[in-house]
Amino acid sequence: MSDELTTHRVGVIMNGVTGRMGTNQHLLRSIVPIIEQGGVKISEDEVIMPDPVLVGRNPVKLEKLSEQTGIDKWTTDLDKELEDEDNQVYFDALRTDLRPLHIKKAIAAGKHIYCEKPTALNTADAVELHKIAEEKGVKHGVVQDKLWLPGLAKLRQLREQDFFGELLSVKADFGYWVFEGDTVPAQRPSWNYRKEDGGGIILDMFCHWRYVLDNLFGEVERVSCLGATHIDKRYNEQGEPYDATADDAAYAIFELENGVVAQFNSSWTTRVRRDDLVTFQVDGTKGSAVAGLREVWIQPHSATPKPVWNPDVDSDHNFFDDWMLMPNQQEFDNAFKIQWELFLRHIVKDEPFRWNLLEAAKGVQLAELGYEASEKREWIDVPSLI
Repeated sequence: MSDELTTHRVGVIMNGVTGRMGTNQHLLRSIVPIIEQGGVKISEDEVIMPDPVLVGRNPVKLEKLSEQTGIDKWTTDLDKELEDEDNQVYFDALRTDLRPLHIKKAIAAGKHIYCEKPTALNTADAVELHKIAEEKGVKHGVVQDKLWLPGLAKLRQLREQDFFGELLSVKADFGYWVFEGDTVPAQRPSWNYRKEDGGGIILDMFCHWRYVLDNLFGEVERVSCLGATHIDKRYNEQGEPYDATADDAAYAIFELENGVVAQFNSSWTTRVRRDDLVTFQVDGTKGSAVAGLREVWIQPHSATPKPVWNPDVDSDHNFFDDWMLMPNQQEFDNAFKIQWELFLRHIVKDEPFRWNLLEAAKGVQLAELGYEASEKREWIDVPSLI
């Protein structure tokens, strides 16, 4: 073994890092921990070290982040950083409606692309981003973080072990009450509830549901959806009222290629009485499982109770007690951090990374078709983008 450590430095432009996702998930819980652990370890004598520059519009916020993280480089001049050859990667955590323009500029500058989803407000623009990235020959990836959540990782393990047998259905319940912002401050930014600014739960969450379904249960073939704006007046960060023009709830059914039926409720206007802020129930001939963000409860066929319907008498049976908590058989890192490490390995070592801009376009496509299905009140086929 060599006594010298080979360090591959990767300059990363982090644009929009002062936003909620950019700050918390990508900077504080991904890039900073990677730096603090000594980089992404390839072998005993080889590591990848991200070298970020923080980019945004507000110098006060950027300087504060710099002091908090110890990352010295920050700027409001994106164009200058795009011209710097030491920066190989452009990361985008901007608002969705701003993303395509900035990604195109970064591609034109020859930067590899890693970005949040959705990548665009419509399918055509999302597909175009993939096309021009391929033509330019840059590498590209999109955040699909939920694939590395402990709960979904355990579901993947159960599928690989044939715990479910023949897969029958998937039910997902996502959401919580987002306060209107008048008497209690809202816990999400106000633009999320303005369609003209790229807001809406269908655009936000269907991009997630597409990669979850495609990767874990089967590719989506058809969609039926009803979107709703249940609360049409909210209050912004300054306490001023505004019209909520974006959908805040969506009720959808997806038909998958293998005959599996997936029912997904997504809502920012619901109060939680379940195991987690999102739960996925997977039913199969051999067993069922319910996954939250981190934990999974299982019920094999041999341990399935035999309920008898009788609403005329009180029942003291607790159906939650019929489920077994799946043990933690490994440690799980932050889902965003895991994917960052995989992307950095893709950049430096050319390891496979299939979660690219085309996969992102599929998510935008499903959202767009969800809106169409809601407007027309009919089933919509999901065509191939290739």
